[in-house]
Amino acid sequence: MEVRFIYITAGNQEEAKRIGKELVKNRLAACVNIVKDITSFYWWDGELQEAQETVMIAKTKESLVEELVEKVKSMHSYSCPCIVSLPVLQGNGAFLEWVEKETK
Repeated sequence: MEVRFIYITAGNQEEAKRIGKELVKNRLAACVNIVKDITSFYWWDGELQEAQETVMIAKTKESLVEELVEKVKSMHSYSCPCIVSLPVLQGNGAFLEWVEKETK
């Protein structure tokens, strides 16, 4: 079993909650954490941007990453959303087993 944390940014908390709930409901993620009101600086269309965003961290397994990414893209308001998979190398074995059990 290889657990992944999927880091996702959204335009606001409502969008993050809608996406996060759908990921868990469809068992693409065992859990989604939402961190609201972050400030992001980035380049877009050749200009430096500043925006308030919301972060989601979805806990899933490696075999579901591709499907999870496609689900997020289909629901997301951004044309190029940040969705990245980060491997979990170590941790609480009971938690890692829980992620495996609660995903499809």
